Parts: sequence; structure tokens; C-alpha cells
Amino acid sequence: PAVPRARDAFRSKAPSASSSRAATGAAAGRTPPRRLLHQATASRAARDKKAVTVSPCYTLVPTYECFNSCGYCNFKSGGPKGDGSSWLTVADAVATLRAHLDRGLPIVEVLVLGGEVHPHSPLRAAWHQRTVDICEAVLALGLLPHTNIGPLNVREMASLAAVNASMGLMLESMNPNLSAHLFAPSKEPALRLEQLEQAGRLGIPFTTGLLLGIGESAEDRIDALEAIAGCHARWGHIQEVIMQPHSRGKREVERAERFSKRLERSGLDSPSRRPFELEFEAFDLKELPELVATARALLPPQVAVQVPPNLASTVLRACLDAGSSDLGGISPRDEVNPDFNFESIPELRRKLDSWGYQLTPRLPTHPHHMAAIPGRVQKVAERVSLPVW
Repeated sequence: PAVPRARDAFRSKAPSASSSRAATGAAAGRTPPRRLLHQATASRAARDKKAVTVSPCYTLVPTYECFNSCGYCNFKSGGPKGDGSSWLTVADAVATLRAHLDRGLPIVEVLVLGGEVHPHSPLRAAWHQRTVDICEAVLALGLLPHTNIGPLNVREMASLAAVNASMGLMLESMNPNLSAHLFAPSKEPALRLEQLEQAGRLGIPFTTGLLLGIGESAEDRIDALEAIAGCHARWGHIQEVIMQPHSRGKREVERAERFSKRLERSGLDSPSRRPFELEFEAFDLKELPELVATARALLPPQVAVQVPPNLASTVLRACLDAGSSDLGGISPRDEVNPDFNFESIPELRRKLDSWGYQLTPRLPTHPHHMAAIPGRVQKVAERVSLPVW
């Protein structure tokens, strides 16, 4: 019973994939991906030293508890305990950041990334306020918050926008029937797309993206890219679209193995009963450059195509050649993919330099969106010193 209530708490009419496709024009989507890849690679090769941006970052997690149970999750610690006692305190957040700053870690962005509290939970208001308070503390340290904590109602989103340099939410997929999301009501595509629209109406610089290899089809991927492009055409607020390959971690593999053994013992094993991890092959990274080229062709030029370097290291150069121009936030730990460490920024810089790319630090707010953020956040951004490499 909790599942439909969670969905209904945020649901409002969202544009369909077909209307988004009409808004953007699907010519690129009909071009063969290999041709797009060839065109994108030739275009980038024609330029001089090509800039690739990155945000020096640290991740704070208000809570690892989450009411969703995504089939691929390597993040959550369990369901909500009901009292908020395990949440990150503001004092601990400040102490952690100060310790890293004192050690010379180059931090510009603080990614505030947390598990979701059910929209009807009595803890919802406290969870939201804790996130606001952490963002306030980040600003007081002269750093810039970027918050991604799941779907929000308009009041919640607006109050967080007042203390953030940018915000984000992955669209993930436009397929509403993925087995990986069977027990994750806030991953409903219509809800997530409406969140992008709501952020646009509020004028929030926004990051979104696709999660690749969770059972979606090639057409689902095109639908998602076109939906994002259509939303940006209406509001002009999308900064980056992440092309994130799902990378299997230890937690989900162990979970699948335990579940598989239970099915075998019960004698009920069948394809329809298998968990997500056993239902699909892992994402083939060789597909990623072609998908990057498709994204680059479908999205407006001012929207960056981002590839996480720790999840695509073997094809990173090909992805850059295909049109990716941003590596996102590089933090000491990838909280969502804890089994996949980032290379250090100096290591990435040397690697990209050898490929003919220049790694360039950026703020979480892109320059052409700076006027959209609140004045007090702008003042912090003006005082931030980007590292010199």
C-alpha cells in the first residue's frame, strides 16, 4: 500500500516521451549510432587542445537509509529506522569538511547526496531541514553545495534551491516497467520527468542523466534523451546529462547470490522470479562511446555530456572523442559506486593531456547559469578560488 501513496505524493502531469521527441526533432535519433560516433570523433579531432571540465568535490551523505529498494543498489544501508538517529549531523559535516580542507584537499563543490525518506513519513520535514542546514553550513565554509536527494515537492525544492549552487536528479530511464525499479516507487519515469520540469519552472541549474544497463532498450535510451532535450527546450536549465553505465558492485552481487540460493532451495526458480542482477547481462562498456555520440547529437550544444571516469576508464578516451566534455565531481569516494574508486585529479590531468585534452576545473554552476542562482550563493561563488593545475 505504501507504493502508490509514494507515487501519488509527487505525481502531476508530465510531458510524454512522444511529445518530447516532437519538441526536439528526432533526426539524430534516426541516424545510425556508428555514423554519429564517426562524425563526433572527426569534429573533436579538428579542434586544438580540447577542454574537459571537472568539479573538485567532496560528498556528504545525510543518510544511507532509503525507502526505495532498487535492484542495482550499492548505496543504502537499510530501510528507515524511524528516528533519524543515524543521520549525519551538521557538526559532523562541518568537522569532516574542515579536516579535508586542512589537509589541502581541493574542494570546490560539496555534493549532498542522500537516501530518500518517504514523502508521508513523520520524519520527512526533519530530513529535509537537516539537508537545508547542511547546505547552509557548506556555504558558511565558503564552499558550494549541489544537492541530489530524490524527488521533492515544490516547497522543498524551492527552499533547497535557495542554499544551492545547482541541484540534480537522475531521470535514469523512460521505461516504467523495469524490474530493477519494482520496489522503488520514486524511480517512476513520469515522476522524475516532472521533477525536471519543476526545476525548470523554478529556474534551478540542474543535472540529470541516464543509468545504462538496467534492462532498458535502445529505444528507451533515445526516449530519455529526447525527454531531457525537450524539457531543456522549455526551460533552458539543464547543465549536464550524465551517461552512467551501471557497474555491478559487491553488495548487489552478494544480494543476488543469496536470493538465487533461496530460489533454488524453494524449487521456484524461473526467469520471472529472478532478481535484476540475474536477469540481465552487465552493461558492455564498448557501447558507451556510441551512446555518448547519440547524446551529443540529441542534446543542445550548451548541455554538457558527462561520463564518470571511474566507471568508464577503459573507454574514456573514446567517450571524449565522441563528444563528452565533462567528468563531473571527483570526490575521494564514489558513494553510489563504492567499489569503483576515482583516479586522482593529477592522474586524470596527465592522462587527458597525453590524449590532447585539457582538464579544467569548474564550479557546480556553469558560467551561463550563474545569473540564475541566489545572490548569497553567487557571492560565495565569486570568492571561490578554482585550483590551478
